[in-house]
Order: sequence, then C-alpha cells, then structure tokens
Amino acid sequence: MLLRVHPADDLIVALQDLPAGKPLSLDSQQWILREPVHAKHKFAARDFATGDLATMYGVIVGRATQPIPAGSLVHTHNLKHEAAAFSGKKQNVTWTPPDVTRWHGRTFQGYKRSHGPAGTANHWLVIPLVFCENRNLAFMREALTRALGYARSSPYERYAQQLADSHRQGLGMPSLDSLSLETLAAPSPLFPNVSGIKFLEHGLGCGGTRQDAIALCHLLAGYIAHPNVAGATILSLGCQHAQVSLLQDSLATLYPQFDKPLHIFEQQKCASEQDMMAQAIRTTFEAVARANEQTRVPSPLSDLIIGVECGGSDGFSGISANPAIGHTADLLAALGGAPVLSEFPELCGVEQSLCDRCVTPELADRFVHLMRTYEGAAQACGSGFDANPSPGNIRDGLITDAIKSAGAAKKGGTSPVVDVLDYGEPIRRHGGLTLYCTPGNDVESTTALAGAGCTLMLFSTGLGTPTGNPVCPTLKVATNSTLMARMGDILDFDTGPIIDGGKSVEEMGESLLELCIATASGDYTPKAVALGQDDFLPWKRGVSL
Repeated sequence: MLLRVHPADDLIVALQDLPAGKPLSLDSQQWILREPVHAKHKFAARDFATGDLATMYGVIVGRATQPIPAGSLVHTHNLKHEAAAFSGKKQNVTWTPPDVTRWHGRTFQGYKRSHGPAGTANHWLVIPLVFCENRNLAFMREALTRALGYARSSPYERYAQQLADSHRQGLGMPSLDSLSLETLAAPSPLFPNVSGIKFLEHGLGCGGTRQDAIALCHLLAGYIAHPNVAGATILSLGCQHAQVSLLQDSLATLYPQFDKPLHIFEQQKCASEQDMMAQAIRTTFEAVARANEQTRVPSPLSDLIIGVECGGSDGFSGISANPAIGHTADLLAALGGAPVLSEFPELCGVEQSLCDRCVTPELADRFVHLMRTYEGAAQACGSGFDANPSPGNIRDGLITDAIKSAGAAKKGGTSPVVDVLDYGEPIRRHGGLTLYCTPGNDVESTTALAGAGCTLMLFSTGLGTPTGNPVCPTLKVATNSTLMARMGDILDFDTGPIIDGGKSVEEMGESLLELCIATASGDYTPKAVALGQDDFLPWKRGVSL
C-alpha cells in the first residue's frame, strides 16, 4: 500500500489509490491523509515549511513552495525542482558484485565479426548522407524489402480496404465488430541469415554547421561498424556538408579496424539517377547474399553491450522496472559485459553518487564537465533540466526532474563507472557501467546508444511506448501489470510483481537477463522488432531535454 524508497525519505509513495481521511502507518509513523492520493503519487511524511527540501531515493528532489502538512499530497502546486550540488570524485569505489555462478560458461548464439564483440543480429544498412537522397532511399526500400521478403503486411491496410469496399457498395460504415484486424504476417526472407535490410532515413546532412555534419558522420559510422551490421550501402548527393570523406574520416578515426563491405554511390557523379539506382540495388542484393553466408555461433555473455533506457515513465518506474533493469545491468557487469546508461538530463540530482562510482577522478571530472556544459546550453536558451518531465510524467507522479532522475538512474545498477563518453563515441570498456551523453528524448537517446555499439536495449515504460531501433533489438519493460495487460501487444516484460509484492527486484532482474540471452540468440523476438518499429532520430547538437 505504501513505500518509503530510502530510509532518509520524507516523501511516501502510494502503491494504490488512497482515499482522503484514511489512517496510515509505516515505519512507526502514522498519518491521516488530508486528500486523496492516487497510486504512483506521493504524500508528505512530515510537516514542510516553505523552502524546506524534500528527499526521495535518499537524495534531494525538490523544495516546498508553500507549507505542506504531513499527510498532504505533494505535487507541482507545492513542490518545485531542486537538486544537490556536485563536484568531482569524493569517495573510493566499493562494489560487491552479485553472484553470477549460474551463468558461468553460458553463451548466446551470436554473429561473430572479424574483431570486437559478436552481434545479436545481422543487418544490412542503406544510409543517405543527406536528406536529398531520401526519395531514392524510399525507392530502394520498396524494391528490396518486397523482393527479398522483408516487407511486412499491415492489418490496417486490410481494415481500410474493408471500409472502402463497404462505401463503394453503398452499405454505409460497417460496425467495428464486423471488421477484423489481421495479425501481421511474418516476413519470409530469401536470405534467412540476414535479419533485415534497414533504411536509416533522416533530415540532416546539409544546411547546418560543419559540427552538425561531423556529428552525423560519427553517428552513421557507429551504425556501419555496429556488431549487428554486416555492411552498408551509402547514398550521397555530392554537394552536401556531410561529405563521403567526412564519413570515411569518422570510420578511420573511431573504428580503425573497420573492414566490412561499404558501397558508396554519389548521384552527381553518376550518368543518371536511374543508372545509380540500378547499380545500388544490384550491388546491395549481391552484398546481402554474401552476408547470408554467416550463421550464429556460441558467443560469450561478456560480448553483450546493453543500453538501458526509459520513456513514458511513471511514478513506479524508479521502484519496479528501473531497479530490475539495474540488477540485470549489475549481473551483466559481473559477467564482463557492458551496461550503458544515457539521458544526461535525467541524471540531475544523482551526479555526485555517479562521480563517486567512477573508477578514476578523470572520469568523474569528464562527467561533471559534460553535465555542466549540457545544462549551461539549456539555461542559455531560457530552459534547464527542470523542464525535462513531460505532462505524462507529471500526471503519473514524476513531478520534478530530480524525482524522475533519481528513479531513472536506477537503471544503471550499482557497478563501478568504467567510462564516460560523449555523443558519437564508441563504447570501449566492459566489466562496469558506461555513462553516455545523450538527450532525454527517447528516440534521440536510443538512436545514440545503438550508434555507440549497444547490441541490445532494455527500455522501461510506465505509460507505454512503441519505441524500437533499426539494428538494436529493444525489449520493452512495463512498470506495472495493469499497463502490461492493456498494452501487451507492444511490451515484452512485466515488472508489476515487484509492486504487488509477488517477486523481488533481484528475481525480476535475473529473469530479464534470461530474456536478454534468448533475444541475443534469436530465440525471442521483441515486440518492437516484430512490429517493424525502426525509430532513428539523430541529435542535432543543441538543447533537447
């Protein structure tokens, strides 16, 4: 019914709807609620005077804007964002890894590359260097996905056809009960060892600064060099800022051992558009046929690189799904793998604890620099990290950025921070947590995590989101069973038993690791993959919260 997340907290979480006037007790304290408190929301465990700091997850999460008597609802009308100050590393790293004996010797069925970790999938990419090539990209997508058997039939096309047929026959609009949404047909690919051909459409490549072009080329280089990618076809116009040479420089600098097939077509150097497209389609077809020769082989769990993400978060996110994902991250780190935590605007308020987890003072200093630079850019535009929570977040209990951040950081577990990376840099270290600078925007962040080399993603949600990625299988983790029952068509894993008291965070984290292994081996297909949810949104460096 009630939860105090940390012994120092003076905000109490309602695990179910609580009516006004209800007497409550927890940890030898007693209250009578002054007003209704809905599930996921908080009430005051003590009397707050105006200006008093509020604590949750053991950290400062807000400041009272008016007196708040004990037992009162705490919300945006009486609490504003406030976070603790932070500096560099102040404490040594101490960590007791979880017991991973049961996974010793375990493997997943992955795609071995000539160097680096094994992939969990085997894709071919078609990438435009500039938005001017998106039309040609669309032509290639329509031609190749259908011819090679990767096209997915939509139930909604049949649904619309039924409506159109009824209209033509003068039958009026049929009742919803008489219309059926057929199940999506599974692809039947000509080349079954190739997971798919993915087309990374975007709106960048020209019209911005040279820094924008370099950032885009760094990101695209990460996708081309990705463990889940066999090779790529590049479409270039020729005159854009994101020149072919910039992409080649990014590959040479960031991925000096890169040796995958890369086929580049520049329209302004071709005899005609038709000539370029015919060459590109034929070359891509032949390359996919060669990529099909690769099969899955046993690979160590230490090869797994798992990005942890949240979106459509609610007041249960930091209590159920995120801690469960955090335990999975700790298990992976103990097995020599690489968990990766991003979304820097959603680490506001927990910076000091992350600094203290860094294995060197230099890493902590880099984290501080990236955080302060990012927030400074937001403040220069008249905003700040405090503007991060969305209306949906606030409606479901995340009323300040510090509350949201303290819960979001739980996805990163407790292992030492072994690296701190800026946007566009490749993941380099295993055996601990990597902090990765991305926006809080879900798709900008997942796009960056995949570009950094994550081979799987764990994405927690309390409100529900269909987000996926073109090359990185994304598992959607529900914070509560009500959501899972309502949106199970787009979600993969339910951590609601943590809220209900049926299972522990550790049990859920262990089950989630098993699902990761099954997914990495191709034995489980995430809903986002089955639905073709290929979200790709590069970050045009600037203020995005």
